[in-house]
Amino acid sequence: MRLAEIIGLRPEPAAGVLVTLTRRCPLSCAHCSTGSGPDTDERPAPGDLRRFVASFTPRDRPDVMMLTGGEPLLMPGLVRELALSAKEKGTRTAVLSGMFFARARSVPRAVLRAAEAVDHFSASLDLHHEREVPRAAVFAALRALSTTGTRVSLHLTGTGPDDPYLAEATAAVEHEFGGTLPVLVNEIRAFGRAATWARPARAVGGDDAAAPAPCAMAAWPVVAFDGTVLACCNQHTVDRRPVPPHLRLGHIAEDGWGTVRARALDSPLLRAVRTVGPLHLATGHAPDAPPAASYCDACRRLSALPGAVAAAERTASGAAGALLDLTVGRTRRAHGPTALVRAHGCAPYAAWVERPEPGEAEALR
Repeated sequence: MRLAEIIGLRPEPAAGVLVTLTRRCPLSCAHCSTGSGPDTDERPAPGDLRRFVASFTPRDRPDVMMLTGGEPLLMPGLVRELALSAKEKGTRTAVLSGMFFARARSVPRAVLRAAEAVDHFSASLDLHHEREVPRAAVFAALRALSTTGTRVSLHLTGTGPDDPYLAEATAAVEHEFGGTLPVLVNEIRAFGRAATWARPARAVGGDDAAAPAPCAMAAWPVVAFDGTVLACCNQHTVDRRPVPPHLRLGHIAEDGWGTVRARALDSPLLRAVRTVGPLHLATGHAPDAPPAASYCDACRRLSALPGAVAAAERTASGAAGALLDLTVGRTRRAHGPTALVRAHGCAPYAAWVERPEPGEAEALR
């Protein structure tokens, strides 16, 4: 599975699910958005994770399951087990790793077996990771992992479009892989350990709060560190307890994929967030509410705004609301992965997500 396919599916409601395996990580990167580290041990119960993935069926399943953390490959056996279970139902799996194991200059057999079971393997690389795992070791490990037949890519992060590190790192990727490694380039945001020093996320939708600005990030359910399933991957939302009612889809100890998917798709408020955006909904139907600090803050407040809730019920309920939701998601998907990264990632590097992957360029000749 190519990186561009995964990103291309991101705006489509319930096309995927993000699953956190642990908050623990051997690394202590200064910019970590999840605040993960060696001394953190929050994780969903493995048995609950197994039951949740086993609830996928050939007729009702996510197209993609993204395994993340913390560091998911602290449990390579669980990664392999969940990936194989999902594959039986037709779900493809991707995993995102901080590449701690690459410091040993060889890829452990257990990690190779996990890579063989997934459909895509993505490695995190940035200035902070490089202080703990050398770049050359990451490149060598990616080459070794690609021999399993699994597609590989990089998740590269910098401070913004003018960050000299991003220019230098992408040049190094170009030199090392000759244009055959796709890269998702993001900007460091003020979450987790970066909350005290990184710049806040830019607003979505420009300066006009009343203009519709659909949220693609409320499309895929997210299994958080404690097994709670949320409608959004925003880190403030993932960490917050209690979860705002409209953003809580259940818990993997109690709910299977079918229930979670139905709640994600059938909620008028979530449909409104995905089709017109929270700022448009709040500004138009709760004008007396205190101003939100950000786009995502406006979303978290919605279930406490009766006017916004009523407007969502009127416009996004029933078959008409479902059709609107599906249409907007598929329209955004049709714009392609580069357009999505241009809006939510580091725009000058957006086209890097559609680059060919190792071995792919030769096959196309």
